[in-house]
Amino acid sequence: MVELDNMKSEIQTYQIPLQEVSASLDLENKEKRIEELEMEMQSPNFWDDPEISNKKMKESKNLKDTVDTMHGLLNQYRDILELIEMGYEENDPAIIPDIQAELDHFKSTFEEIRINTLFSEEYDHNNAILKLNAGAGGTESCDWCAMLFRMYSRWVERKGLSLEILDSLDGDEAGIKSITFQVNGENAYGYLKSEKGVHRLVRISPFNAQGKRQTSFVSLDVMPEIDEDIDIEIKDEDIRIDTYRSSGAGGQHINKTSSAIRITHFPTGIVVTCQNERSQFQNKDKAMQMLKAKLYMLQKELNAEKLSDIRGDVKDIGWGNQIRSYVLQPYKMVKDLRTGEESANADAVLDGALDPFINAYLKWLSIGSPDRNIDQ
Repeated sequence: MVELDNMKSEIQTYQIPLQEVSASLDLENKEKRIEELEMEMQSPNFWDDPEISNKKMKESKNLKDTVDTMHGLLNQYRDILELIEMGYEENDPAIIPDIQAELDHFKSTFEEIRINTLFSEEYDHNNAILKLNAGAGGTESCDWCAMLFRMYSRWVERKGLSLEILDSLDGDEAGIKSITFQVNGENAYGYLKSEKGVHRLVRISPFNAQGKRQTSFVSLDVMPEIDEDIDIEIKDEDIRIDTYRSSGAGGQHINKTSSAIRITHFPTGIVVTCQNERSQFQNKDKAMQMLKAKLYMLQKELNAEKLSDIRGDVKDIGWGNQIRSYVLQPYKMVKDLRTGEESANADAVLDGALDPFINAYLKWLSIGSPDRNIDQ
């Protein structure tokens, strides 16, 4: 049957890529590390330090997930070939939809695990801290900022990650002027580093009485959460620490005290804020952690002669600096200006269907591009 010939030809194209992905994952060493961690977990002193113990539990789970998924993928490859041979023997067209379903699932799983092998940079596996800033355009830009925050929130839900708001400032009439939030989970930074840059929206604004098309810009800055102490010197005279009353959701306590913290770093112009924690001291510690992480990433970019992409709030928020366009009028289209990835289903993208764009960026980044300076 022609259908079986086509499916056999398609699955066999994965033989070498499957071997390459399996080799890159270094399954043997991962399995050894799992055994080491399981031995440690059996120790009566394992929970003496809950923070370290939880990290090791998380590491063990992630390793097991990767190993099990890869073994499952290898088994599925063999199973599909056997099903195809069975189809030839029985000459029964009824088996074709079942094989096709298995093949589609295999391809989806393979793509997901292949993307995970691209997380090779130092902090790709860390949590991510994101900051959205509305550009010029008043209420329309603030509304666009709120739309983007919802888009990332929906993506976080889809990926099974978690999100916490660190700081936010509402728009004067509607939407959000700026919001800083943290995405927690395996590879959060590895995925979301692709989103750093300026996002452009074209639509008929609901805030424009004349019903004209309007273009709005919002910048997104992304950095990893770095728990360990970074060797970054911050002089007292180089920073100003301001306290202010927290705003927004958070219950009675958050509105009673001036516990929110803003730190300004004069040499770079970097400003970090945090109002999420219960005490002023906790907010200060978190803000200092964010500042150190930002300065560390800035130092890395300086070493790579890419200062313009990380300093301050990700360039000017306007024409010529956008990484992605979201057009809702007169047609619907979302297009990434770095990779060329696009989707006509703008509503789905704004509802969190970002994986095609993130995956395209990771592939593009791994291959390399002469235009990489426009991103990072």
